[in-house]
Amino acid sequence: MTAGNKKLISYSIKAAILVLTAYFIYHQVLKKGPDIARFEELLRHIGSRQVTIVMSLVFLLMLINWLLEAMKWQYLTRNLERISFWKSIECVFCGLTWAIFTPNRLGEYGGRVMFLAPRKRVYGAFAMTIGQFGQNVITNVMGTIGILWFTGRFLHCNVWILIGLVILGLAYMTVFLVCFFNIKWLVFLLNKIQFLQRYHRFFDVIGRYKFDELHRIILFCLARFMAFSCQYYILINMFIPALPAHHILLLTFIVFFIQSALPSLDLIDVAVRSATAATVFSYVTSQTIAVIAVFSTIWFINLVIPAILGIAFNLKVNFFGRNT
Repeated sequence: MTAGNKKLISYSIKAAILVLTAYFIYHQVLKKGPDIARFEELLRHIGSRQVTIVMSLVFLLMLINWLLEAMKWQYLTRNLERISFWKSIECVFCGLTWAIFTPNRLGEYGGRVMFLAPRKRVYGAFAMTIGQFGQNVITNVMGTIGILWFTGRFLHCNVWILIGLVILGLAYMTVFLVCFFNIKWLVFLLNKIQFLQRYHRFFDVIGRYKFDELHRIILFCLARFMAFSCQYYILINMFIPALPAHHILLLTFIVFFIQSALPSLDLIDVAVRSATAATVFSYVTSQTIAVIAVFSTIWFINLVIPAILGIAFNLKVNFFGRNT
């Protein structure tokens, strides 16, 4: 392929990504206009100083969340390719742009690894799997804790049923944690499958992470989980101050848990999350509009704004060679 053809293909892909991102964001923001309008209406009943402080904190936590993810990505790839923290930030935000119009955020893998050397990109995708798995472990563990609390608090089950559910919940959390910290078991099983053996060099990337490395990765995941959980807490607390902190957080954990189990597209994910949140929070408050408005707004702040910022980094991607 000539250099001219490579440039043409590269520009075409970048233009397609730009158009798709703009279309999906415009379509969904237009669709979610009523929720944003409700949020603005709710803000009118709160002092401007409090709104400024709370919204500033929410934006700050969004930045902390993605900076933590950039730190995690830099750590995950350190044995593949040494990248600077700034380059790691570019990887993360470019991946967010690709994720917003692909099912189950699969585009995030492609967008992120494009900043690695071409020969390292497939390996980078498998390294990213470790980070995603760690995030999923935290979501499932915290979500299970929330569900067990919710069951005992609101469903009034028979004590023996509750004990059985606690045992199942503990077993469920243990399986996730054991599998994560013994990821080599998964690599061993995958390498035993005959038609997958040709890909063993990629699976081996996953198995190279040692216990102390996995421990550090899970701490990054936990820190991110705490950052975006705090976003929901401070916004819901602003609108519904009567709700206890543990109610807000544990119910939010349940929403994360349910949402993570459903296949989705980032841009329709907000509808699923808002509907789930409205149902779950209906046990503690009748202010459904406030709950939906909060979840829609944080979706916009955490995913749409970073995806827009990522467009600039997407323009720097070299699809056929090393990125500078």
